[in-house]
Amino acid sequence: MYAITIPEPGGPEALVWAEVPDPVPGEGEVLVEVVASAVNRADLLQRQGFYDPPPGTSPYPGLECSGRIVALGSGVAGWAVGDEVCALLAGGGYAQKVVVPAGQLLPVPEGVDLATAAALPEVACTVWSNIFMIAHLRPGETLLVHGGASGIGTMAIQLAKAVGARVAVTAGGPEKLARCAELGADILIDYREQDFVEELAKATDGAGADVVLDIVGAKYLDRNVKALAVNGRLVVIGLQGGVKAELNLGALLAKRAAVMATTLRARPADEKAAIVAAVREHVWPLIAAGTVRPVVDRALPLAEAAEGHRVLEAGGHVGKVLLLSPQG
Repeated sequence: MYAITIPEPGGPEALVWAEVPDPVPGEGEVLVEVVASAVNRADLLQRQGFYDPPPGTSPYPGLECSGRIVALGSGVAGWAVGDEVCALLAGGGYAQKVVVPAGQLLPVPEGVDLATAAALPEVACTVWSNIFMIAHLRPGETLLVHGGASGIGTMAIQLAKAVGARVAVTAGGPEKLARCAELGADILIDYREQDFVEELAKATDGAGADVVLDIVGAKYLDRNVKALAVNGRLVVIGLQGGVKAELNLGALLAKRAAVMATTLRARPADEKAAIVAAVREHVWPLIAAGTVRPVVDRALPLAEAAEGHRVLEAGGHVGKVLLLSPQG
């Protein structure tokens, strides 16, 4: 088969379309012929040499895919050769075939075509696990999403609105904010021109956000804590703004607030399976009903993954960038 390899870390040009050995499914795993994958920020970090895949997993980038099952390992039940699926991966999505633990498979949601389904697993699992399983967002609460026009952001807006929450977003420029509004965002903040702490306070009569989903990290830590409501929960899932910052514990104590940080890729298989099961139970019906939909900016050939990386790095996209396999 062919896959996107990274012989040496570097810029987008470091991604090389090359022939590699076919993977073989082990116990509890299936082999999926990939129809599409999608570009995630973690892929960019892996390409740069900053985010190695977990031990024992595929060396190729790609944290999600859609495709068809072509082989079953021993002990797999509930799936059959020929099933159309999408999957959460620890790596390997930028390839014509990938091995997937059976617990990380999802059926293609009703009303979504097979290729587009590749835009769903990573964002759905990230958003559901962090906003609902960890931060316990409830109806009537306010959620602040940084990067509202990103793949994560577009999913977070829709899921939060679906459960009856109020959604504030930050994004760069009126066009991106308009897209966020189309998805249901209530409070629109242009981070280039406005201070999100001030704007959120105005919009909530000083109450702030009950939950903040943050992809920035250190740069926003102090302001995120200021933006929290009493009993607020800050969940950090990205470090685009650095890894080290001072934390005012007094402000946390005064608000009885919590700061949490999570990753998804390196979690044990049983934890990922539990998240995938929760997504299938709670998110897939919303997608089938049309309440929540995948947001795709563009689709590129898998062999041109470097261009997909350039698109994410340029930051002009809204939603997901797909990579289509030649056999798709």
